[in-house]
Amino acid sequence: MQLAAGQLAAQLAKGLRPLYTLHGDEPLLVQEAADAIRAAARAQGHTERSVHTVAGAHFDWSAVRAAGGSLSLFADRQLVEIRIPSGKPGKDGSTVLQQIAEGAQGNDTTLTLVLLPRLDKATKTGAWFAALERHGATVQIDPVERAALPAWIAQRLAAQGQRVAAGEEGQRTLQFFADRVEGNLLAAHQEISKLALLHPPGELSWAQVESAVLNVARYDVFKLSEAVLSGQLGRVTRMLDGLQAEGEAEVLVHYTLAEDIRAMKRVKDAMNAGRPLPMALREQRVWGPRERLFERILPQLQDAALARLLRAAHVVDGIVKGLKAPDWPTDGWQALHRLATMVCRTVQAPLR
Repeated sequence: MQLAAGQLAAQLAKGLRPLYTLHGDEPLLVQEAADAIRAAARAQGHTERSVHTVAGAHFDWSAVRAAGGSLSLFADRQLVEIRIPSGKPGKDGSTVLQQIAEGAQGNDTTLTLVLLPRLDKATKTGAWFAALERHGATVQIDPVERAALPAWIAQRLAAQGQRVAAGEEGQRTLQFFADRVEGNLLAAHQEISKLALLHPPGELSWAQVESAVLNVARYDVFKLSEAVLSGQLGRVTRMLDGLQAEGEAEVLVHYTLAEDIRAMKRVKDAMNAGRPLPMALREQRVWGPRERLFERILPQLQDAALARLLRAAHVVDGIVKGLKAPDWPTDGWQALHRLATMVCRTVQAPLR
């Protein structure tokens, strides 16, 4: 049974299942979901807990296999946690996990919790994961995307009895908060909890939030692509500054920007040759958020504008590798800012 993260609490309230699988890369949300399962398990008498962390190709799965049948004298029920940080249990592990899943039904003495990172499509179609899904409850825990972050912050504030002002001022406060904590949900949780310590329940002003919330944002170079293609110039500037401060390689940032430009050019050339846009996107392996943005941008994007971006990307490729170019900054990060600004302004018109 597949569950969304938001459905877990309601499912636990209805009654425990003997097998749960959590998979995702957001530590805070995975931890909270696991804690909710552990609390429900304790309430149902699962007072003994054993934890098995699968490390290395030669991990001994026999202890995991035996754990479900070994209760101490002091507990009637137990919770067995299996942590697989790599997401790859291997051949022996695959067999054991299938056995555990098949034996879960009707087992009211052992609750098994499997913790996994974010899984790719191929892994989720494997026999061992299919068995976990068929015989238990699997919960995919996705990151909170930037667009949803203000609402997530507001929800967390409400849970501790606090709120921002109504209307435009409150939205501005939430957007400011989101800018400060983007990409770092655990730190966001800490900043929200800090507000509960600093201020009583009730309405929080812009000044209170601005003075309390630290800049703990962490940026992912691959998220930069989505921000640039969305034409979010302010966010792109913050991300580039953050990536520079974190010591990200200029060459990798340039590759991210240039690859989007090259991909747009390839798809546009295919469209000009008579290919339907959906087919051209599939052929160039463009999918997910990029696919939706390409669908909005490319029909109205002029070939001349794409050619200018391609030439600019070529120039910046040389700059980040130490070459100089007329009328361009010699500093690699300044050149990257200029290239990103060019892309943002080029795509903004079709996105309006």
